[in-house]
Amino acid sequence: MTEKSDLVKVERRGAVCEVVIDRVAARNAVNLELCHKLHEVFSGFEMGEDIRAVLLRSEGPVFCAGADLKERNGRDEAWVIARRQAAFRAYMSIETCPLPVLCAVQGPVVGSGGEIAMASDFIVASDKATFLFPEPQWGTVGATQRLQRVIGVSSAKELLFTSRKMGVNEAHARGLVARVLPADGFLDAARDIAAKVAEAPHLAMQLTKRAVDEGGQTDLASGIEIELGAISSGPEQQQLACGDRTVQQ
Repeated sequence: MTEKSDLVKVERRGAVCEVVIDRVAARNAVNLELCHKLHEVFSGFEMGEDIRAVLLRSEGPVFCAGADLKERNGRDEAWVIARRQAAFRAYMSIETCPLPVLCAVQGPVVGSGGEIAMASDFIVASDKATFLFPEPQWGTVGATQRLQRVIGVSSAKELLFTSRKMGVNEAHARGLVARVLPADGFLDAARDIAAKVAEAPHLAMQLTKRAVDEGGQTDLASGIEIELGAISSGPEQQQLACGDRTVQQ
């Protein structure tokens, strides 16, 4: 099953839904319409038996060339602010999606492309991927919040201040990328990982994602209470009630 807009394709592959950015002629640069479409797609996902995971990717050799600065020509300040707010809504809809979201990065990632990727649950990247956060050098502000939370304040400042291109191995070492895969066969490998994620019981996956996300915002003791609450909410109790195997502790 494939649904297509001018900028985003939504393709169903078994229990995995692929969300594909398709603005190849503009190197998948983020414009206002793309922000609206990503928000619409990710806001529409629900956790259930049908779709168990999302694979977010893009067409062409470039994952995303950043914000489309050309669309700002002739626009007033109110439009620019509204455009930024639309982008933040799009990123947040990816981040708060109840389904696990895997982002597959096949090539260069610039600015807003990094925001899209970091809003996912984890990133797998081709060994040809690179990461660049040039916002200050381009005379704007961006990537100041998610990036520092992923790689640390000092490292985020160094990348933002200098506009240095970061290779995929460094991105992996710093925790931005979860796994590096060979460029040859990259998409098939990313699909295999997404399919593995989709195999998990949907309630256990939903509660695990929620517990990790909520626990990351608090101290360890409070995080353990969040996990205990997730356990009492259902997956182990459901397995016991059904005579199925329990989760090993």
